[in-house]
Amino acid sequence: MIDTRPDPLVKADWPLRTERLVIRRMGLADIEPTWAFRSLPEVAEWVTTAFSDLDAYRKIFERPDILESSLVIEHHGFIVGDLMLRITDPWSQTEVREQGNGTQAELGWTIAPAHQGNGYATEAVRTVLDACFGPLGLRRVVAECFAENEASWRLMERLGMRRESHTIKDSLHRTRGWLDGLSYAILAEEWAAPTR
Repeated sequence: MIDTRPDPLVKADWPLRTERLVIRRMGLADIEPTWAFRSLPEVAEWVTTAFSDLDAYRKIFERPDILESSLVIEHHGFIVGDLMLRITDPWSQTEVREQGNGTQAELGWTIAPAHQGNGYATEAVRTVLDACFGPLGLRRVVAECFAENEASWRLMERLGMRRESHTIKDSLHRTRGWLDGLSYAILAEEWAAPTR
């Protein structure tokens, strides 16, 4: 069934800007620049799909549902990373399902290895969370990773996300076998709290 709901990300004023970064919607012209770092072994190690070649990558990222939820991170006009921001529906009882539709998001990120260690991921994810709990009007954002992906879960904790689960050997890695998984989340009221 095709989702006919309007693009949920249009509520934000794209691109988002920080002092150093521009975070914008991904376009077809961004496929090759993102492939350049996503194809590197150290990045492919943790992403969902390690594409065999550019054509396979292009076939996925040309899909409207994938392109719609993809963002790029630019520094001085160069793409240094990307983000996935997928607006989702929480589980709801039938009678109140419409009230919950489109109120949460799943967030993911990759940073080109040459640009890691500069705080770009923290800055970009913080800015996207501001948009999630601001103009996008979401109530909850979640992110998941392998427990062995320490850089990812440390970023979530640095931004005040709460570890909600640590599952034991539930996540199958393509080369490492069964690994523990971690799930983090943050609510709009937690993001707005003055202590963060």
